[in-house]
Amino acid sequence: MKNSVVIKSFPSGIVLHLNPEIPFDEILSDVEDKFRESSAFFKDAKMALSIKDRVLSNEEEFQILGAISQNSNLRIICLVGEDDETNQHFVKALQQTDTEHTQGASSEGQFYRGTLKNGEVLETESSIVILGDVYPGSSIISAKDIIVLGGLFGEAYAGGNGSPGHYVAALEMSPEKLKIGDFKYTLKEKGAKWSIKPKVQPKIAYVKGDRVMIESITKELLSELPI
Repeated sequence: MKNSVVIKSFPSGIVLHLNPEIPFDEILSDVEDKFRESSAFFKDAKMALSIKDRVLSNEEEFQILGAISQNSNLRIICLVGEDDETNQHFVKALQQTDTEHTQGASSEGQFYRGTLKNGEVLETESSIVILGDVYPGSSIISAKDIIVLGGLFGEAYAGGNGSPGHYVAALEMSPEKLKIGDFKYTLKEKGAKWSIKPKVQPKIAYVKGDRVMIESITKELLSELPI
């Protein structure tokens, strides 16, 4: 049990260093203990989580996330690599989008790890974080918010529940189609080229007036957003 789980911080959140030589059941139990003991320290903070030193299956990752949420009020908004500067900037910007009126409704969300390929459709009644890309020909549909920790090159439909203030955010924003609530985004160019660039600017799509706007995520913009 000793040193089986070590919690450290990095600019966007926390890192869990998990001993690779200890059975997973024991690791999971120790995670529960660690976060139960630290619950007063973390309070209801919103952070990104990075897992190091041990390769986990998708099911094991979800069990770790469940152990954290069940034993503390800490809200994990996504899984990232602690050395990915783009992801760090993106996560910190997204943390600032949480306002009082969205905290209750957005506290329940889903994670999807993988890439959506041509013809695939992912639909959910809650907010969703995609840990991968959304390729051309694929679609992500959410009744609430959509966050893509990768490239959004396919179709995205957010705010299907009819309530105002929803958004779509992505590390690289180049959708074939995008709609938030009843408002569609009008592409500036038809047949926009799909390309992955080495350096990208995280962007957010939101409704302003009767139009869907797509803008780079900045601290100044987030302070003005009606979300």
